Amino acid sequence: MNNGPKKLAVLGSTGVIGRYALEIAERFPERFRVVGLAAGSNARLLEAQIERFKPRLASLGNGAGAGLSRSSTTLLSGPEGLDQVARMEEADLVVSAVVGFAGLAPTLAALAAGKQVALANKECLVAGGALVMAAARRAGTVILPIDSEISAIFQSLAGHNREDLRRIILTASGGPFREMDPAGLERVTAAQALAHPNWDMGPKITIDSATLMNKGLEAIEASWLFGLSPENISIHVHPTSVVHSAVEYVDGSVVAQLAVPDMRLPIAYALAYPQRLKLDDPAPLDLFAARPLSFERPDLKRFPCLALALEAGRTGRSAPVVLGAADEVAVEAFLKNRIGFMDISRVVEKTLEAHQLVDLPDLETILEVDRRARAKAAEIVYDG
Repeated sequence: MNNGPKKLAVLGSTGVIGRYALEIAERFPERFRVVGLAAGSNARLLEAQIERFKPRLASLGNGAGAGLSRSSTTLLSGPEGLDQVARMEEADLVVSAVVGFAGLAPTLAALAAGKQVALANKECLVAGGALVMAAARRAGTVILPIDSEISAIFQSLAGHNREDLRRIILTASGGPFREMDPAGLERVTAAQALAHPNWDMGPKITIDSATLMNKGLEAIEASWLFGLSPENISIHVHPTSVVHSAVEYVDGSVVAQLAVPDMRLPIAYALAYPQRLKLDDPAPLDLFAARPLSFERPDLKRFPCLALALEAGRTGRSAPVVLGAADEVAVEAFLKNRIGFMDISRVVEKTLEAHQLVDLPDLETILEVDRRARAKAAEIVYDG
């Protein structure tokens, strides 16, 4: 890495994670310089970010950025533009925060270019875990997780021998409907599901957190990142989100990471790794004021999405690809009021049942499985 500020390329710069990453970069100009930005469709916010950070490259996914003020920035568009930002030569660290399956190809592109990746996109590992981890090994780099719980595991492993790891304790808040009766869950609206009690996140991950699908996706992500079978990952519902996750070692010791629930903490850790940034906010964790640290077993009947995700993780092969694709289609349909809250799991389950498992030797196969799964899920949504 060159001397001077660490050079960042931020994929998904207009989303929640991307905006937080840029906020941290702006607060520490002596530590970071933004050289690349890539957004989906929010041209207005991307233009403001270009004005603030003056990156060399910027890309807008839908190609509607022709009217953007260029200044000294080269404007790109579409998947090719996203790929170019992911691969840009001067970037030291690529923040992969594109939402959903769309983040897989640029993440692989960044790793193929030898970049270190700060990963906020769990779907990359859900759909293409073997490809992503192989690409990281070839690049000789460590993937730096941004998801709060996965970052907590990463931090709890620091300084310990990986072969001494017995299991991962993956925590979940339980979302806003942890105690709601089944009849009530059938009537949940999108507005209710988007009101997460602890975290500020984008709409897709917020809905996934409400169904607990997000925790199943994280279990698959963790199994790839940390080399454990799904059976060695234990999910604990922890409503206050103070213990972000923990690891248990072979001698019975448990090491955990605790903090106030704020996404800026794991993002800052990934950006500055292996150092830490002195953050003035959020306020430090006050254990005297904190509520008791309680834990519960997840209710798989109340939250069938979690059960489906865990089963797909155990099944492997193409099942996780189908799981992720069907979930994206179902969540979008729910947000558009086309299906009910509990229909999300039904769409995912029916899509999985209709799928014939295949091996995933390359990206082309993964893309085809994803395409077919989305088409099937959309058919199920349409047919009711």
